[in-house]
Amino acid sequence: MTLVTGVDIIEIGRVRRVAREYGERFERRIYTEGEIAFCRGRAPQLAGRFAAKEAVMKALGTGVRGVPWKDIEVVRRRGSAPTVRLHRKALARAELLGIEQLAITISHSRDYAVAMVVAESRHENTLPVRRTRRREPG
Repeated sequence: MTLVTGVDIIEIGRVRRVAREYGERFERRIYTEGEIAFCRGRAPQLAGRFAAKEAVMKALGTGVRGVPWKDIEVVRRRGSAPTVRLHRKALARAELLGIEQLAITISHSRDYAVAMVVAESRHENTLPVRRTRRREPG
């Protein structure tokens, strides 16, 4: 097993501006219903979850174009640390990599939100190369 990580940092003010400009359209494109309910429009929480989703994408080795935003869900129950729940393409990618669990931490300062993800993988965060048999001449 290999440890894979992902980390992301984002300016809270940037998320605040986008949320004000695009409102519900922005939230519905990036966040699940549960995340929207938890954040209640609060920019630090929205930014933390945005950073968390990008960190997970990095740990999965896909970047922001490989997995839809809402396929990664940050869940936090009262009195406990946040956890990650994967859906559809994100879950399929994690299964291909042999990732069964992701550990996440999210932190905020006045201006920034940062998230880090750690997981164990059987294949790092790249898919194994399939070797094809070469045909022998003759």
